Amino acid sequence: MLLQALREEVLEANLELLRRGLVLYTFGNVSSISREEGLVVIKPSGVPYEKMKPEHLVITDLEGKAIEGKLRPSSDLPTHLVLYKAFAKIGGVTHTHSEYATAWAQARQPIPCFGTTHADYFHGSIPVTDVMTEKEIESEYEKNTGHAIVRAFKDLDYVAIPGVLVANHGPFAWGPDAATSAHNAVIMEAVARTAYLTRSINPLAAIVGQALQDKHNSRKHGSNAYYGQEKASK
Repeated sequence: MLLQALREEVLEANLELLRRGLVLYTFGNVSSISREEGLVVIKPSGVPYEKMKPEHLVITDLEGKAIEGKLRPSSDLPTHLVLYKAFAKIGGVTHTHSEYATAWAQARQPIPCFGTTHADYFHGSIPVTDVMTEKEIESEYEKNTGHAIVRAFKDLDYVAIPGVLVANHGPFAWGPDAATSAHNAVIMEAVARTAYLTRSINPLAAIVGQALQDKHNSRKHGSNAYYGQEKASK
């Protein structure tokens, strides 16, 4: 079976969304890309998570042509493909309709960075895309969703902020692999919830200062990161 290890990684990332309560029924999807092969592995459309097996996952090329798999790929595949083409450093993409992040998306509001939990994973506010036009919706809707996300990062670093809210739709997250993209989706939901609670307690709450944002983000990311244990050398 083609890309067996990657299939298993993508399946596990999809199941993580279920375990963490980010998806209901058949909502959401995770994919991953083999840059060497130029192939993408993605969840099949409309298949319950509890019934999914590695062989159910669908493999396509970067144009969306099915290479292996008897089931139809997720309807969000064109969005994932646009992101893989535009964001060369990502290896996995996760889409959910998690409750709090989706609420921010429906409100068409970015998620402000109110504290260090947010800054640990997202170096700045999580942006929201522009509202899609009727023409974009009626013509290649899923592909145009990807383009809307890319436009939202015209002046932002997609590595430093590994997630976005699609206006009136929901969150997408990404990372160097499928597991990290799912992890970032879980964290996005957590910070969306805490941001909502922060605003509820104090509607005038200010975003965290830049120095504290920078400090917490750099502890976990980049060449000067020191959070956690050193990775064993090979």
